Amino acid sequence: MTLATTITLLTFTEAASRLRKTEASLRWMMQTGAAPKHAKIGGRIYFRETDVNRYIEEAFQTAS
Repeated sequence: MTLATTITLLTFTEAASRLRKTEASLRWMMQTGAAPKHAKIGGRIYFRETDVNRYIEEAFQTAS
């Protein structure tokens, strides 16, 4: 990754909203391994916007 690459981070609340989930549902998804990739940075959980978008796209690809 170069310095010119911009990474947009979503907070836990923003990611839950983007996925149309409650925060409790997103926590459960994290516990069961069903959530998009996430990381704890400075004691807070963040999601990369690209990972959340990829998660949504993959859900549509596997839909019937």
